[in-house]
Amino acid sequence: MTDHARTGDTGADASSLARDLERIARQERELVLPGLTEEDAWILGCWLRQTANARRHPIAIDIRRGDHILFSASLDGATPDNVGWIARKTRVAARFHRASYAIGLLLQQEGKTITQRFGLPESDYAPFGGAFPLRVRGVGVVGTLCVSGLPQREDHRLVVEALASFADIPLDPIQLPPV
Repeated sequence: MTDHARTGDTGADASSLARDLERIARQERELVLPGLTEEDAWILGCWLRQTANARRHPIAIDIRRGDHILFSASLDGATPDNVGWIARKTRVAARFHRASYAIGLLLQQEGKTITQRFGLPESDYAPFGGAFPLRVRGVGVVGTLCVSGLPQREDHRLVVEALASFADIPLDPIQLPPV
């Protein structure tokens, strides 16, 4: 089953969409890293891999600085399709410097597809949860972190948890509630 088929948040009302978008904007403001070295990506990727293994999450993980892949892993149960989802969700986060889930929720609010709103092909851009722009303090967006394999909201929540842990930022005030 694909990320899109397992969205886990269809039928959200306007007020819950607005609350989620506000919370994601806060995540994007607060989850700023001091840097993004190869060692940082390794530590972040290993945290994600260990956490996902412990929870038996069948995910693929991708961390990039620009187009340079710094960390990539597929866990038991992940499929080659997850790698395709990563490529498409990562393009969204890289293009808009926003979480892919935020772009998807904005499109849901407008009742439009990414093709209708931005003229981007859905075969190349997937506005679904799991990709997050990596911001470095004093620099801006330098890369992306993406996971694929869970329902999109859970992909997003896992990425936020990883970044909060890595940046030593309290998770509870910024995390989206589970569905």
